[in-house]
Amino acid sequence: MVKDKIVIKGAQEHNLKDLDIEIPRNELVVITGLSGSGKSSLAFDTIYAEGQRRYVESLSAYARQFLGQMEKPKVEYIEGLSPSISIDQKNASQNPRSTVGTVTEIYDYLRLLYARVGTPHCPECDQEITSQTIDEIVDQVLELEERTKLQILAPIVKDRKGEHKELLEEMQREGYVRVKVDGEVKDLAEEINLDSNKRHRIEVVIDRLIIKDEIKERLTDSLETALDLGAGLVIVDVIDGKEQLFSANFACPDCGINLEELTPRMFSFNSPYGACSTCDGLGTKREFDPDLILDYDQSINDGAIIPWRRSRSKYYPQLLEALADHFGFSLDTPLKEFDEKIIDILIYGTSEEVSFRYTNRYNRTRMHTTKFKGVIGYLNRRLNEAKSDKGQKKLEKYMSIGRCPDCEGGRLNPKSLAVTVGGRSIDEVTEISIEEAYNFFSELELSDRDRLIGGQILKEIRERLSFLNNVGLNYLTLGRSAGTLSGGESQRIRLATQIGSSLVGVLYILDEPSIGLHQRDNERLINTLQDLRDVGNTVVVVEHDEETIREADHIIDMGPGAGKNGGEVVAQGDTEEIMEVEESLTGQYLSGKQEISVPEERQQPNGEYLEIKGARQHNLKDIDVSLPLGLFTCITGVSGSGKSTLINEILNKRLMQEFYQSTEKPGDHDEVVGLDQIDKVVNIDQSPIGRTPRSNPATYTKVFDYIREVFAKTPEAKRRGYKKGRFSFNVKGGRCEACSGDGIIKIEMHFLADVYVPCEVCGGKRYNSETLEIKYKGKTIADVLDMTIEEALEFFDNIPKIKRRLQTLYDVGLGYIKLGQPSTTLSGGEAQRVKIAKELSKRSTGSTVYILDEPTTGLHFADVKKLLEVLKRLREGGNTVIVIEHNLEVIKSADYIVDLGPEGGKAGGEVIATGTPEELIEMEGSYTGEYLQQVL
Repeated sequence: MVKDKIVIKGAQEHNLKDLDIEIPRNELVVITGLSGSGKSSLAFDTIYAEGQRRYVESLSAYARQFLGQMEKPKVEYIEGLSPSISIDQKNASQNPRSTVGTVTEIYDYLRLLYARVGTPHCPECDQEITSQTIDEIVDQVLELEERTKLQILAPIVKDRKGEHKELLEEMQREGYVRVKVDGEVKDLAEEINLDSNKRHRIEVVIDRLIIKDEIKERLTDSLETALDLGAGLVIVDVIDGKEQLFSANFACPDCGINLEELTPRMFSFNSPYGACSTCDGLGTKREFDPDLILDYDQSINDGAIIPWRRSRSKYYPQLLEALADHFGFSLDTPLKEFDEKIIDILIYGTSEEVSFRYTNRYNRTRMHTTKFKGVIGYLNRRLNEAKSDKGQKKLEKYMSIGRCPDCEGGRLNPKSLAVTVGGRSIDEVTEISIEEAYNFFSELELSDRDRLIGGQILKEIRERLSFLNNVGLNYLTLGRSAGTLSGGESQRIRLATQIGSSLVGVLYILDEPSIGLHQRDNERLINTLQDLRDVGNTVVVVEHDEETIREADHIIDMGPGAGKNGGEVVAQGDTEEIMEVEESLTGQYLSGKQEISVPEERQQPNGEYLEIKGARQHNLKDIDVSLPLGLFTCITGVSGSGKSTLINEILNKRLMQEFYQSTEKPGDHDEVVGLDQIDKVVNIDQSPIGRTPRSNPATYTKVFDYIREVFAKTPEAKRRGYKKGRFSFNVKGGRCEACSGDGIIKIEMHFLADVYVPCEVCGGKRYNSETLEIKYKGKTIADVLDMTIEEALEFFDNIPKIKRRLQTLYDVGLGYIKLGQPSTTLSGGEAQRVKIAKELSKRSTGSTVYILDEPTTGLHFADVKKLLEVLKRLREGGNTVIVIEHNLEVIKSADYIVDLGPEGGKAGGEVIATGTPEELIEMEGSYTGEYLQQVL
């Protein structure tokens, strides 16, 4: 009956109003509508949640006991559901070991490819390594000095746990007398007891020899026996000297460096066999940074050595005085005038001894001679001796994360990095863009034998790289840390992984996959979604992007308003049908009856600029960029062209350093000019406003402080002696102690995401019964937290300081969210707008720089209109607004545009065009200008 559609009856989740709806199967369906109109409630909290619940119920009782009881969504019934997969905007893993390569599993195939068809090279001299013959090994051993005592060992156990009793007994039966166990020679006749929980090394002693002319034949026999027993490996152990490993497999004839047989684990930076020993496979190392330690504008006497500025010790000033006498420099000269050699001594120390009279804190004086270890040397000692986290944190502000000096960011040990396929190491392949990697593997030519071994592996690698290319991620690299990806990027990576699994008959539910995509790349994403549909899947997309809506087979428009005014289907059908419905805001914007109009006049630059000079971080090509102060400026360009690097990595971090003494190091650049024209910076990004359910819009915007004051001033609260703190759910007294004021209890699921259930004692109200007896205008503090912003605005209409803060939340289009809504349930776009509202409610200085990264995320056309009003308000106060954006409605409303490109990744990083939107469309080579022409 319902083979061709999903039938939903009586959906009441969140703000859905007893919704009945039929959704066609095997089509591309877009659910759209205002922010808070119920799109996610329908797509994720009803359809996906029910699909997930039914899947869990289909498992055995044994499996279900680990998953707990999944709550049924508030819906009468749903028919025609397929197994559902949700691909949302959650950021990928924050684990520094997680990369694009590991998340997509491409790196696993790369490890296998390099282990099976890789060409090993010597990490010292870079020449190709081949296996050594027995004659070559004999010749190298005979080169040792005459009368050298040595023993020939056959390695039989390497770093393996166990008692190994049977193996030792077998060696004794075969006639061997001695073994070397964990570096100690033991007689096989005696009992050897090994700890079964520890890793052990066992080598059989084949022979003991003294180097002289007539031992060649015996040496050859012993080496052959050892190679046979040691599976191609033999150790020549010089008594009182070094061990040398020889391999009949791989060895460098010049450097004597031997390699074991290539295995996939040798190329894993998460395994001790492959990881660089200096950085443990992270590719980065936190070290003391000279730029954070020295203030080059000051002299030493004026506090140029920052960590020693407030030191009460007399030792350092006396030592520095002696150092100045010894090397002939002045303590009153600014460091920028010092010779490089002196700066080097101050930072890293000297091997020359310095003598001085040292007066300790008890005023006892004695002669002291020491080698100056350098400021970094002394700081390292303090770090090693720090007994508390607080002591370590104090020192960490002088440290920065840089590339590991040994592997140079390659994460692997030298031997693994010296293996190549097609002339490139595995690290080099992960550092080129996905597009370049795809071309490299497509053109890779292997020998007949290697093609037989690696053909299937290569096919998998090419296919997965092709999927990533098709969803507009061609500019990323496989080595890019997963924690640095935006929500849209990590969602598209998971989408590419799903395409790779080639499932059919599945219901895919996606949350705004177009986030972070330039219009030029959008087409490829839509084609990918259509491919997913064409193979026999139902694709449901929550989306605001106009192009995606127009390309959909079926559109569901939610509304008419947000929050309690939403939760209904205003219109559904194809684009033409939606446009005919008067009540559909989406239809009105699609048909052009409503629009975001182009500003009649644009604000002109006042001649003052923030100038970024010599920007060369990541793919930026040593560019100079001027950003006019007092204007609304848009930074545009295709995905991966360098927008975030320029604004977030360089400008924002440099401003944070200047105004808030941040120790985060900005990306590579020469300087930022014009800092004297501004007095503060506000970065409004999409990171959560809090990491726990305790944080919510009321606490974040500080409006809750005033609300608690109101409750503390009620007659009943005064009579009981309740102060403002009584109404806080973060401190003991008024809160429910069963859930510590969370209102929910967290249940750890170990191998699944944690589950939150309402507290049984307070019923999710957060407070104890005494606190809930206090009422203001008939409402308890818990009732107030449960109000939407719109309801609270009406409720506190007569209290100006509360109303002003709530009004700004309403103005940015958040009237539908609840005051006490846990921050963990807010989308990235909602969190960003809460931050904008907080800034709007502050008194403006008129010299502030506001930096926003894609503020239109999750916004409908009508909400974008509201957002633009807010941004204009910020600018009209004399402030500078800098926005990274792809949305054409925002771009066309800007006063000034900086367009980067021309492409993403290595082919980007240049300034393509600057000027007003009208000037941009006249410039050749600007993709943004091309698409802008259609909306101007």
